[in-house]
Amino acid sequence: MAYHPENGVKFQPHNNWHNRLMQLNYWAPHVTVAAIIHHEEKFLLVEENINAESVINQPAGHLENNESLFDAVVRETLEETRWEFKPSYISGIYHWQHDNGETYLRLCFVGDLIKEHPHLNLDTGIERTVWLSENEIRQHSHLRSPLVLKSIEDYLAGNKFPLSLIQDIK
Repeated sequence: MAYHPENGVKFQPHNNWHNRLMQLNYWAPHVTVAAIIHHEEKFLLVEENINAESVINQPAGHLENNESLFDAVVRETLEETRWEFKPSYISGIYHWQHDNGETYLRLCFVGDLIKEHPHLNLDTGIERTVWLSENEIRQHSHLRSPLVLKSIEDYLAGNKFPLSLIQDIK
């Protein structure tokens, strides 16, 4: 199994010359990470513009090629909030199918904010950061996905898995 160097799609390389021209593509879910940051009874979230609609989400995004899951959540949090993030544990791993048929595998990391970098620009599509209570999140009518509330509920229920659950094999 190999990954296409330009688009990251998995394919099975063939050993003979003729079949190299006919690479088999395989389906793969969108692998995403999210940060759960809880301070003084509020959660750090982002308001982002998706398809001309403002929605609320955790700082989150896709795993990039050649990136560890830990590096991804640290990077996404910095890009979307201007805050350095230090993951402490995993609160959940979620498999979700969007109404559009796309499948997501999301890993939620709980951690602490380390340092703010106010000089940085927020990532494209991010309108602002917001601190909301659990109740405010429950009442919000525009959550990006059901993963937002589910991951917060699991965090509040005490779901706690060690970071060692994830092993980067090189």
